[in-house]
Amino acid sequence: MKHRGRHRRQRRGQALRATLAGTALALTAAATLISTSQATNSNSPGALAPLGAAATAGGFRLNENLLPEDTLTTLTRNMGGNVGVSGVLADTDHVMRDRAECSGTERSALPLEPVATRAYCWAGDDARTREWRPASVTTSGDADDDGMWGEQRVIMAGWTHDDRSAATTAGDRGLARIALIDASDPRALAYRWVLLVAPRDGGRDFDAVRSRMSGMVWYQGKLIVTGRGDAGRDDALLVFDLHHILKAGVDGTAVGRVRGGYSAHGYRYVLPAVGSYSPAGGTCGSAAGSVPCFGSLSLDRTSTPDSLVATEASGPDGDRTRIWRYPYSTVAGREGLLRSDSLGRVDADEAYTTKASGLSGALSHAPVGARRADWYVGHTPGNGGRHGTLWRQSGSGAEAVRCSGDQSYACWGQHTSSLSYWQETGELWTLSGAGSDTTPERTLYAVPLASVDRSLG
Repeated sequence: MKHRGRHRRQRRGQALRATLAGTALALTAAATLISTSQATNSNSPGALAPLGAAATAGGFRLNENLLPEDTLTTLTRNMGGNVGVSGVLADTDHVMRDRAECSGTERSALPLEPVATRAYCWAGDDARTREWRPASVTTSGDADDDGMWGEQRVIMAGWTHDDRSAATTAGDRGLARIALIDASDPRALAYRWVLLVAPRDGGRDFDAVRSRMSGMVWYQGKLIVTGRGDAGRDDALLVFDLHHILKAGVDGTAVGRVRGGYSAHGYRYVLPAVGSYSPAGGTCGSAAGSVPCFGSLSLDRTSTPDSLVATEASGPDGDRTRIWRYPYSTVAGREGLLRSDSLGRVDADEAYTTKASGLSGALSHAPVGARRADWYVGHTPGNGGRHGTLWRQSGSGAEAVRCSGDQSYACWGQHTSSLSYWQETGELWTLSGAGSDTTPERTLYAVPLASVDRSLG
């Protein structure tokens, strides 16, 4: 299904914002029941420090690797044609619980300030499993600036398999999946799981993508996800085409071609990769640390052109973390791919270091009329289940969201992951439960970016 063009009328977005504002009034009172007595390290990460042109063009350079077009054509034909986003959403089999139906433990993972105006919890086993963890989020607000994909509002949540679980089998190890969520009605979100796969044998077969997804961005027709694997193997970024979601006709535990068709380890739908971006300087973490490992991803629609924002994977005790951006291509036929030169090389056009360690997502956004973007950086504390901190950084300094109850900075959600800004509604989306060893705190929620700015202190 072809998605609608850009520059759509704004009335729908204004009406939706008005509806969500009414929802926020009801949630504000509930938020006051949550204790704000927790503290966190309030040491400011200070101003962003720009990296020079040589550093930006060095360790951040990527090589583009796209599959031959006939590979995906062959696989699509063999599996009965493209189902598309709308086909999956017409076949949802899970219903998310609204905030009122979430448990007290789940609600305790939400931010203390600013209040989440929309909050949801997962269905059944997805809320309790220790084998899977939510890792990243993107929306149709990233995909198209009118916030829609066709006639639907859509959220994607990436989950990665936790191979430390005692129940892990060889077939489960390293799997990556996407929850494709119909968010057209804010009162009734429903979803279906889609397995990420990689074509092989010229498109006549496929394997499972086995990767720890920590970030993803859906832009135009492409989905880019982090593709870090085990044993030092790192494809950096994997690329998928949302116009090619395919249906596995055989319900079995195998992955790939089997007698009678194709099986996807019990999943009905698969999303095949169409390429990758690999680090030109070698495996991440090599070359004396000049090649960063990818952490989270987000989209900046306020840059020119639109750009993919990336953070370095880092622990809570590091001294500095790198954040940078890659411009998207504006060449016809390359929609959703990064800007590359004639040799397929992709360079970052801006990079910084920040003293904010243990990053759990970063977002770049320039207010109307501003010459430079602000960077919103989530920080996860290194111990316990405490709430995190959300900083807004620039080249001149940093401010954090402050809890009004005790003036501490531990106001953000618990164990949050990547950030996604929905331009049409003005909402900042994220997930909780990404880094916790416990499971009942998994939520999907949104806060208005304007509320974040008002809460800074």
